This record gives sequence, structure tokens and C-alpha cells, in this order.
Amino acid sequence: MKNHLLYIFSALIVISCNNPSNKNSEISKTEVVSMEKFEDPSFTLAEANKLIELPLHCVATEYPYKPGEVLESEADLVEPIKVHPIFYGCFDWHSAVHGYWSMVTLLKQFPDMDKAEEVKNILQEKITAENVATEVEYFKKPINSSFERTYGWAWLLKLAEELHNWDDPTARQLEENLKPLADIIITRYKEFLPKLNYPIRVGEHSNTAFGLTFAYDYAKTIGDDELKQLIEKRAKDFYLNDIDCPITWEPSGFDFLSPCLEEIDIMQRVLSKDEFLNWIDAFLPELANENYQLKVGEVSDRTDGKLVHLDGLNFSRAWVFYALARDYPKYKHLKNVANEHLAYSYPNLVGDSYEGGHWLGSFAILALNTLHK
Repeated sequence: MKNHLLYIFSALIVISCNNPSNKNSEISKTEVVSMEKFEDPSFTLAEANKLIELPLHCVATEYPYKPGEVLESEADLVEPIKVHPIFYGCFDWHSAVHGYWSMVTLLKQFPDMDKAEEVKNILQEKITAENVATEVEYFKKPINSSFERTYGWAWLLKLAEELHNWDDPTARQLEENLKPLADIIITRYKEFLPKLNYPIRVGEHSNTAFGLTFAYDYAKTIGDDELKQLIEKRAKDFYLNDIDCPITWEPSGFDFLSPCLEEIDIMQRVLSKDEFLNWIDAFLPELANENYQLKVGEVSDRTDGKLVHLDGLNFSRAWVFYALARDYPKYKHLKNVANEHLAYSYPNLVGDSYEGGHWLGSFAILALNTLHK
């Protein structure tokens, strides 16, 4: 009798599971997703007047400072400003480069900023041929061949690219002054990339995809076909066969870059549109889902220089999503995901502690520029 009742009970379960109405009920529960809509952030003169305060506050702030060099002898124990007469502020070398890029970008786009003259004076006072020569001498020392590889290298070329694209007499002189440093960075890339057997897939400074992206933009802008072709080759070597990137593993605790999305950023540049769409369908197929969501990186303490990295992650994710939404209709829904990331981090930017304020402005500006391009 017990066996007979067990058989009936099991049959009822099977019938219930195969009932089409039950299936439809389950589908409706999983497919109907409530998507909050986030407005596009504005990028106006008023915003520029706020954002410019961040680099103005830090580019001449010598301390605190985190040196990234290797000491060859006691003679190298000098103040940062002695060897980096331009990029001695903003806590470290690459963040100082961030700051100068932010000033050039904002001045180029908003020449009527309240502090436009102050910014222009700083650029002319600091980016001189003499100061650049001192920066170059530092890079020429063999012991410094890997200094700021490749994150700081990338930002220096981004600064040089911004000067190149700025139609202003001041920019022509600044570009000419900075060129010897840009040239030695290009040489470093051409020496290093052929020797790199494996890409670095992390969410911080050494991420290979990020370093390739800015360098590629510069090479394309100035017409350096050798560097451009080298980056195209190495990006394909590293990433062309990647599939199913585990973006759900992100972020790590200190990320300010998304390893998955940085790959997308460089591959979108080096592949044709058709090639890229085929590649991304295998690499991150879930992005094509119109209900796709990605939780923002949550910052628990903005006075902690590492934990505040996650605000940077939100900005860098946003610029990748904005580019996808802009260039590919099938990804237009990702603009809302990007807007959500900015809505979380942008309100904390101005007036933030120095731990984030010395560098995060550049990430926010790049995200906003990508949206409004």
C-alpha cells in the first residue's frame, strides 16, 4: 500500500512539472525584470568648473607622494620634484599625468572655464622643454626601463594625444615640448610588447589591455603605423581566442579596471565591426541581453586609498559600456548600466578625500567624454 501511494504521489509531481501553465509561470518569473532607468549625466561648463578643482588641487601638491622608482645608489635619494619637475604632484607619477590630461581636456572643451587662465599658465610653466628633458633623463637610465610600465606610459601618451588634438597655439608648443618623453615611451612599448608572452589580466595598473588601448589611440592619431600594427598583433595574440570571460568574479577588492571589459575596449579597436561582434558574442554573450545588469562596485571607505579604487572601476566600466552602446545598436541598453555606475560614484567625486580626489576626476571625465562624444 505504501508503495502504491508513493507511485501516485510521484506521478502527480511529474504531471505538475510537465504542465505548460506551470512552465509559463516560471518563465514569466525569470524573464520579467524591473529595470530602473538612470538619466544621462550632464557634462556642462558648470561641471567643468567643479572638475577642474581636482587637478588644480593636486598637480603642485608634493606630499604625500608615493615614489615608484628603484634606487640604484644613495645618489637617487632625492626629492621627487628633482627628477620629475612636471609630474611630481598628485601622490604619484601616473596620477600627476592624469591631472595634466584632465586640465588639457577640460581647457580644450571648456575654454570659458572660470580658471582657464590659471590652468593655461600652469601648463606653460611646467611642460617646458627643460623640464621634459629632466623627465626623459630619468627614463633613459637602464634601471628605470620598467618605470610606470605600462599604466603610466599609457596615460603619458593619452596626454600627448590630447595636446595633438587641441587646435590652439599653446597646444602646439606644449606638444612639441612633450614629444621627447612621448617618443621614449613609444620606444619602451616597442621594446617590451614583443617580449611579453602572456597578458596581465588584473584590475589594477599593470593590466595589459588598458595599456594597449591608450597606446593604440595615440599611434592611430599620430600615424605611427609600426606601433599600431604591433599593438594589433599583440592584442590578437593575447585575446582573440578568449571565451566566456567570468565577469561575475569581478570586482576584486582593489579593482579600478574590469579585466573583462578592458579586453573589450582594446578588441573593439583592433577588429573590424563584424569580427568584433563575433568575438564579443563568444567572449561575453550575456551583454546582449536587454535585461543585463551589473552591480556597481561598492566603496566602504573613501579615505582608504585602495578601497576607493572601486569608484574608478565604476567610471572605467562606464566608458566601455558607453562606447558599446554608441557604436552597436544591439548594446544600446548598456548605456543605462553605465549611467547607474556614474550615478553611484560621481556625486562623491568633488569634495572627496585626497585618496580618491587626486586621480578619480580623470576617470570621470573620460567616462563623460565617451558618453557625449
